[in-house]
Amino acid sequence: MNPRGNTLRLTAVSALVVLTLTGFSTGRGHGGSGDGGGGGCSNSSQNHDSSSSSGGGSHRDYDDDDDYGDAGDGGGSASSSELGALVDLVDCASEETPYATVEVTNQNTADGVFTVTVRFEDETGAEVLTRSQDVAVPGTGTVPVRVEIGDADVTRIAECEPDMIAEPAG
Repeated sequence: MNPRGNTLRLTAVSALVVLTLTGFSTGRGHGGSGDGGGGGCSNSSQNHDSSSSSGGGSHRDYDDDDDYGDAGDGGGSASSSELGALVDLVDCASEETPYATVEVTNQNTADGVFTVTVRFEDETGAEVLTRSQDVAVPGTGTVPVRVEIGDADVTRIAECEPDMIAEPAG
């Protein structure tokens, strides 16, 4: 396997884990200012109320993290916050095995269907073909997947480069 690809994969996965564990969100603008707001961490105990008046006026709650789902889009549905599955290359295509074998790991607790994409390259790094297929993976499970090259000339394939993240199929 390519050590550079492994380093990039580890970096991307580490960043994803840190962002997930810290609760970082892209955020949305609050109120009517239209400035787009900023991202960052938020705490539901923080006071985001800009209308503090002593006359018993109305309460405006601009704190969206206790009113909306984690995706920040107001939906809160499981599909909007579903994480992509992690993909690891096990074996590249060869004359004996005209397919790439990858392992797909579901990061979600619920079962999911994910689209796995593998780019097959020649010895110069030029794309020979790209194949995608949907695969069902149980919650927090890992499944091996064969991504067939079809009618392509397997002797032209020198490298297999899977996308590191398989997005939820939909």
